[in-house]
Amino acid sequence: MNLERTLDAITAQAAAIDGIRKAEVGLGDRLIVETRNSAYLLVSLGDGRFQVSGGWFDRQGASPATTTINGCTWGGTAIRTDLAAGHGLFLEFGNTVRTTRIQKVRLLRSTPSPSIH
Repeated sequence: MNLERTLDAITAQAAAIDGIRKAEVGLGDRLIVETRNSAYLLVSLGDGRFQVSGGWFDRQGASPATTTINGCTWGGTAIRTDLAAGHGLFLEFGNTVRTTRIQKVRLLRSTPSPSIH
């Protein structure tokens, strides 16, 4: 995916991003994010925080880590704060770690527990 870095191009591309919005992710849902260099597993804690494993966190011996998602960037400082992960973008975590370009994103919904009456 060839993303231009002008403000006009970013604005035009913003509406067409194929990704997962933070508001779509519920408690216990899992995001699998494959980047150019790594894979990440993010488990939603339901309050804007995620338990994250893989990639940079594994290399630092910090998995699983609890952090937030700042949003996604096009590689610069402009950030979509509503996105958890978007194809072709860079995911930025709350600890300011930024991934390489996202190649694939999957959202796995948690299975609700059966109610006992």
